[in-house]
Amino acid sequence: MISPCILVCSIDMKTGYCFGCGRTRDEIAGWIDYTDTERLRIMDILPARLETVERRPRRETRRRRLARERDDA
Repeated sequence: MISPCILVCSIDMKTGYCFGCGRTRDEIAGWIDYTDTERLRIMDILPARLETVERRPRRETRRRRLARERDDA
């Protein structure tokens, strides 16, 4: 089965798109039920969607927190 998934499964709360592939939660959930034609149609619009996703982690990473604490000290 064709899929745009790159195993970066986290949803941008502002746009509702996955940070990794650009699909919505509903599209991800229903992916197995779509025809190849429907999948290809969705995959054609994913690059444009990914341009609208903010590419920042939702949570502060340990490395970033340590750097911030070091800079604040």
